[in-house]
Amino acid sequence: MELRCDGIIFDFNGTLFFDTEKQEQAWNTVSFSLRGHPFDPEEMDEHVHGRNGKSIFEYLLGREIDLVEERRLVEQKEQIYRALCLEDDVNFHLAPGVHELLDFITEHHIPTTIATASGRTNLDFFIRQFRLDRWFKPERIVYDDGTLKGKPDPDIYLRAAQRIGVVPQFCMVIEDAFSGIESARQAGIGRIIAIAPAEEHEFMLSIPGVHDVIIDFAEFDTSVFNLPS
Repeated sequence: MELRCDGIIFDFNGTLFFDTEKQEQAWNTVSFSLRGHPFDPEEMDEHVHGRNGKSIFEYLLGREIDLVEERRLVEQKEQIYRALCLEDDVNFHLAPGVHELLDFITEHHIPTTIATASGRTNLDFFIRQFRLDRWFKPERIVYDDGTLKGKPDPDIYLRAAQRIGVVPQFCMVIEDAFSGIESARQAGIGRIIAIAPAEEHEFMLSIPGVHDVIIDFAEFDTSVFNLPS
C-alpha cells in the first residue's frame, strides 16, 4: 500500500546543508582542547552526529552540565563552526536540488518545517545566510532551545509534526544520521528518507524505519506528495 505523505520535515545539518566535514572539524577542535585528542570515527557516529550540544559535551566531560555551562561551551564550538563555513566559499551552499524542491513545496502549499539539533544562534545564522525564510516560517522551525530531549528521543519530530499540523503517520522526514532516523521512527513518522553517499545506501536501508535513500535532493521524487490531479 502506498504511504500517504501530507507534510515534510527536514533535518538541516548534513541534509539540507552538507556540512558534516565542518561539524567534525569543529568538534574535533573542541575535543582536542578538552581531552587532548579528537573523536575516533566510532565515537563521532555514536555520540556526535545528529545529537545536541548538551549531550555531546556531557559525553566529552564525563559529567552533567547545567544550562549556563551548556550555552557557554556550545557557543564556543559554534563560533569555530561558523568561521569554517564562512571561510569556504566553494561549499557554503544548500545541497543539490534543495532550491528546486523547496520551490515546489512552496508552490503547492505542502506543510513543511525544519527539525534541527542546532541552537538558536546557528539557526539565525542559517536563516540569514541561506534566506531560509523564503520557504520556511521561522516560528515553525524546531531547534535545540533546551526544552526538548535531543535525538534519538522522538520529541523534536513530534513537535515539528504538531507545528505543521500533520499527524506523524502522514509526515515524511529526511535525515542523514542514525540518531535522527531513530528519533523519527520513535515519533511514528510514516515515511523516513535517508540521505547519504551511494556507497552507504545499503547500510542506510538496513536501519529500522528507513524507506528509501537518496544521494541528494536532485533524486527526490515529488510524486510522493498527495497533490490534487
